[in-house]
Amino acid sequence: MRTPLIAANWKMNKTTEETRDFIIQFSPMVKDINNVEILIAPPFTSLAVAAKYLKGTGIKLGAQNVFYERSGAYTGEISPSMLKDCGCDYVIVGHSERRQYFHETDAIINKKLSAAQEVGLSVILCVGESLEQREEGKTFDVLKTQVSRGIEGAQPAMLVIAYEPVWAIGTGRTATPEQIQEAHGFIRNMLRETFKERADEIRILYGGSVNAENAHTILNIEDVDGALVGGASLKPDSFIKIIKAKGAMK
Repeated sequence: MRTPLIAANWKMNKTTEETRDFIIQFSPMVKDINNVEILIAPPFTSLAVAAKYLKGTGIKLGAQNVFYERSGAYTGEISPSMLKDCGCDYVIVGHSERRQYFHETDAIINKKLSAAQEVGLSVILCVGESLEQREEGKTFDVLKTQVSRGIEGAQPAMLVIAYEPVWAIGTGRTATPEQIQEAHGFIRNMLRETFKERADEIRILYGGSVNAENAHTILNIEDVDGALVGGASLKPDSFIKIIKAKGAMK
């Protein structure tokens, strides 16, 4: 049975002081939760302070992005080994905002995935279609391309997929349970084609305006193994409600 994963993607939010304050307030809230994995992905500038205050809490630390080279003349970039050195367990790659604003291709995303897994980082690979692509009936075509190219050469034990329909990210719109299950089922079948029986070890998260109000419905869809949460993860009170929506209390 797959352990649910609830991941907070803080995006470009929170200073180091705000990160510290969040963790101090939040960590006691989850001390009695034992059958869900919790992950916080703050900005790069807060990784070190987050690692310090997460120590001993059981909450995992992740980064929001990574570069695919180990070192070199790449001004402004962060290598996988640097993230590992900061105490990261996970890294997010292929988020729609990276694809849209920074023009990251499937090939670049796959290079990032491979480089991260080489140093022992688990990878959350984000995939999902735009509103235009969905309306044109291209959802499965988009998912097939993004998943197949993204997971090439991947180690399944260190892989998580996050299905995030672009039209539902930060818009307040959420895919219907039927749409979510349909996409997750399609991705699961693709994983089985590549990884055979090991595909059932890989968690598939949903992301896209997940909040305290809709979390129970989303997290109890058959093939949903957790959530990648944006804005609703910025406040401890709302994030804990999402975590508890999976029925994760002792």
